[in-house]
Amino acid sequence: MITIEEFKNKITKKSRLLGLDLGSKRIGVAICDDRQSIATPFRTIHKGGAAKFIDELKLIIKENNIEGIIVGNPINMDGSLSRSSQSIKDVCKNILKNIDVPLCLWDERLSTVGAFNLSSQLDVNVSKKVKSIDKNAAAFILQGAIDYLKN
Repeated sequence: MITIEEFKNKITKKSRLLGLDLGSKRIGVAICDDRQSIATPFRTIHKGGAAKFIDELKLIIKENNIEGIIVGNPINMDGSLSRSSQSIKDVCKNILKNIDVPLCLWDERLSTVGAFNLSSQLDVNVSKKVKSIDKNAAAFILQGAIDYLKN
């Protein structure tokens, strides 16, 4: 895994990026446009094993011309690493063994809360919010990273 600064140097300004919110049961996926202006919720992958996940990821990357991956890193509010952080790093190592694109961890504090609150402001009903929360959280994570990369 590389830092966000190293990531910035490895991608072009026209790169489409993938955002991932790795949960225990579901994985939220978001994609940004090639101008890296806006992150869009793409889909939710239900966990079904590492090999299946890698295959789905490879397909998404190929079909959407993805040149980099941003993965949400669950950091505690005080800045320390959470229990889930090591698990996320392990999944990222597996991704990097199988997929040759730059990958960077990005602070995901409050991403699920932010995605849920945004859905509330848009007056989305609760069942739709819960159904879309993972891909919306991935978009929230990716948007934070692309905003940082632009500056």
